Amino acid sequence: MANGYFDDAARTDRWTGGVRLVPVDTPLGRYSVWTKRVGNNPDTKLLLLHGGPGGTHECFEAFDSYLPAAGVEYYYYDQLGSAYSDQPADPSLWDLDRFVDEVDQVRRALGLGPDNFYLLGHSWGGILAIEYALAHPGQLKGLVISNMMASIPAYNRYAREVLMPSMDPQALAEALALEDGGRTDDPRYMELLMAEHYVHHVLRRPADEWPEPVTRMFAHLNQEVYVIMQGPSELGASGRLSEWDRTTDLHRIEVPTLVIGATHDTMDPAHLRWMAGEVGDGTYLHCPEGSHCALYDDQSTYMEGLVAFLGR
Repeated sequence: MANGYFDDAARTDRWTGGVRLVPVDTPLGRYSVWTKRVGNNPDTKLLLLHGGPGGTHECFEAFDSYLPAAGVEYYYYDQLGSAYSDQPADPSLWDLDRFVDEVDQVRRALGLGPDNFYLLGHSWGGILAIEYALAHPGQLKGLVISNMMASIPAYNRYAREVLMPSMDPQALAEALALEDGGRTDDPRYMELLMAEHYVHHVLRRPADEWPEPVTRMFAHLNQEVYVIMQGPSELGASGRLSEWDRTTDLHRIEVPTLVIGATHDTMDPAHLRWMAGEVGDGTYLHCPEGSHCALYDDQSTYMEGLVAFLGR
């Protein structure tokens, strides 16, 4: 299948250096997804689930400065529809259960199992990680839920009751008017959200100082997948995930689980702390200076806590 971002020559070249294209079977046929292994540790293999939906592995490149020195083997992975992987145009593929099945196909292809397999999901990837842990509990050695609540309705309430009131009222009114008019693709919408929301709750740095891997990931975001699953609004979810809620099922997750939250996150840190108490063997890591991308804006807290969890 043709890749939506890289040409065929680039795809061939990317088989080297730890890169592997993994075949994934779907109801519409077989596609390829991009993976890359870093490190070698038979006991600790970490598969990374990026955010979005429709994002890329690129946001995780900060791990290169920490995990190799800690002896962690980890796998970058672009989900189907994301920049380095095949990008079929059929919206029926953007389905949570199908994504969970895709993760398990990738796990099997990479030879990961209960003796060594850790799964880390950030943001949307946290939803996917929770769903995977519930569907395939016997395959995991450990789980990391990074900056993702266990309920989209609860997240939407937090956005309405906490995040929106913290914005400049005029800017909020203008942004909501653009949403109501179906004009979230207007450059003014992102201008408002960047100034009033993103630099406070997504990554706490001036926009022109954001790390290059983060800006590259946003440039590669597949908007079709994102809007179908998340919805067009940046102040809450209204797409296919809008009713997702696993708060009553967290107790079924029995593997050691690290839940990561941050003071300034788009996700309620109190809810994330509560999640760690609901799973069977949970630990909460709080990033006091961090936001949704705490792996960048409270990096030492995030990385030291992650490495300690993986090595405990």
